[in-house]
Amino acid sequence: MARLEGKVAFITGGAAGIGRATAILMAREGARVAVADIDARAAEETAALAGNGAIAIRTDVTDEASVAAAIAATVRQFGALHILHNNAGGSTPQDSNVVDAPIEEFWRVIRLDLFGTFLGCRHGIPAIARSGGGAVINMTSNMALMGVPSRDCYTAAKGGVAALTRSMAVEFAPARVRVNAVAPSATMTERLKKLVQANPAVNRLAASHLLGTITPEDIASAVLYLASDESRAMTGQVMAVDSGVTIS
Repeated sequence: MARLEGKVAFITGGAAGIGRATAILMAREGARVAVADIDARAAEETAALAGNGAIAIRTDVTDEASVAAAIAATVRQFGALHILHNNAGGSTPQDSNVVDAPIEEFWRVIRLDLFGTFLGCRHGIPAIARSGGGAVINMTSNMALMGVPSRDCYTAAKGGVAALTRSMAVEFAPARVRVNAVAPSATMTERLKKLVQANPAVNRLAASHLLGTITPEDIASAVLYLASDESRAMTGQVMAVDSGVTIS
């Protein structure tokens, strides 16, 4: 039996990179998937690649009405919601240290990575609870677990996601909602390849991987585990998928 047979998953930032890899893997494992992304065309491409009746929904995770409508549409289409993967986010070459970083970059990443996760949970968790329980998988970063120079905006947002993950795990356990997070190191998506070229600190981080390059599929496999019943005894955890960076 497929690991997510009978489950419904909502994935933000599903149009490319880790989100696309996760949507494809979850659909292959039996889930009905809603691909939520601000890039509607790319989201449609991901849904087509995923198959198994996957749908695409244009969603702006920084807009509460958009998130609420997208989750409601998913429940109308599939009848339930069991898995929420808050994947939308990302840093840019404009990030820097707390003294030099542009203020607008700080608020951009806070809105996208932290507030977007907050909104996904605000509307996704009640839907999961009404469906009998399930799993929330947030996306933090190994940068929330270790010191990395010149990434202070992104680190602040991802640190907030890690803290929010733990508090929600305690709050919503009685509703049978598990809340965990994945903390990748530099993962070779197309966006990250450009960032590595532009930022020496990120380039050094990527070069320090003990087990070699991390792919979107590596992260998707961790998300799948946290979404499945195999992790039924896990909640409030931040799983580092980082090729050994945080221990080296």
